Amino acid sequence: MTAYFVHASAVVDDGVEIGSDTKIWHFCHVLGGSRIGAGCVLGQNVMVGPDVDIGDGCKLQNNVAVYKGVTLDAEVFCGPSCVFTNVLTPRAFVERKDEFAPTLVRQGATIGANATILCGTTIGRYAMIGAGAVVIRDVPDHALVVGNPSRRIGWVSRTGERLGADLVCPRTEERYRETEAGLVLDSSD
Repeated sequence: MTAYFVHASAVVDDGVEIGSDTKIWHFCHVLGGSRIGAGCVLGQNVMVGPDVDIGDGCKLQNNVAVYKGVTLDAEVFCGPSCVFTNVLTPRAFVERKDEFAPTLVRQGATIGANATILCGTTIGRYAMIGAGAVVIRDVPDHALVVGNPSRRIGWVSRTGERLGADLVCPRTEERYRETEAGLVLDSSD
């Protein structure tokens, strides 16, 4: 008996590690060498791998493909049909598997529906990528980015609330302060 659920239509290759309470739904494919943490949900038609690491508590909505070279830290949300690339200059007739550029999505980040994340970028902790955005450069912690190419239009709290000029979360009243890396919780209170 397993401590996770895999729908009968899903395919999980040999050599995959799956954490407890994870759910892998209809028509998913998890390729060998991949690790999926505990408490994750892979929606319909999700493809993972090979050799991909997905942290605990991640939610991948329908039609997401997470390729080799992409790492998702804990509690990352990937909206429906968001896209990760693995090479910058693909050509059908040129083999570039040795050029996969690593992509890191840090803890608690949210990627909106139909967003595109170019390989070689890092998305900061608790950042929020708007639906349809095209991320071509690193995104700081807690940044709210939208557009093509994406640009920062504000900041969001750990709970995903948009922050005003006072950098206080309207949901939790946590205070933030700006740094070169993005926002951090202000623990001076």
